[in-house]
Amino acid sequence: MNLLLLSNSTQYGRGYLEHALDTVTAFLPARARLAFVPYALADHDAYTAKVRDALTGAGIDVHGVHEGGDPVGRLAEADAVFVGGGNSFRLLTALYRTGLRDALIEAVGDGLPYMGASAGTNMAAPTLRTTNDMPIVQPPSFEALGLVPFQINPHYLDPDPRSTHKGETREERLTEFLEENDVPVLGLREGSWLRVAGNRAAVGGENDARLFRRGTAPREVPVGSDVSELLAVTPEYDTPAR
Repeated sequence: MNLLLLSNSTQYGRGYLEHALDTVTAFLPARARLAFVPYALADHDAYTAKVRDALTGAGIDVHGVHEGGDPVGRLAEADAVFVGGGNSFRLLTALYRTGLRDALIEAVGDGLPYMGASAGTNMAAPTLRTTNDMPIVQPPSFEALGLVPFQINPHYLDPDPRSTHKGETREERLTEFLEENDVPVLGLREGSWLRVAGNRAAVGGENDARLFRRGTAPREVPVGSDVSELLAVTPEYDTPAR
């Protein structure tokens, strides 16, 4: 697998993809024809134009998979694919509807570079179960692409001890997930990403990640850390802790 999984596409005070632009352009093939999957937002044309504006200056030729009427065909023509952020439930529903879910699994398995941001990063995990999004639509299944065998939680937020908000923290929600599923969860803070190249995986970006496993306390994963052991895990879902 050749993956770049961003927690977020926009960092506070910066333009779209600006915080990760050097990493993005180094990841994508030179003069790449990039297939962009815009289905996590409602306005596909505007979303594609935003990505095109951000990457054209770097020599990346951006084409929305919705342009031309055959999303699977657009993917087949590409040198790389970028699945953008938005609502994960809407995105996965569209991947099933268009046939892109199976096409992406096959193409990325055959070596097509895959870049995701936010919801697009959620798609790389086996299921949607650790997304932060509201289920505004109902996909046929929670099964995503399974490009990695563990879960990811983009936009991970640390508990704020000064907050008066009484709802669950992200840490509490992920702990609940682990009560029902024995699968590691990598929490990617804003400005961080996961780079997977073959059998090696490493955390990159501006902020450390946080790793959750059943039966152990969450631990910090500093930028630059090798987390390749996560690629060898066997996920177990619907296995409540005893």
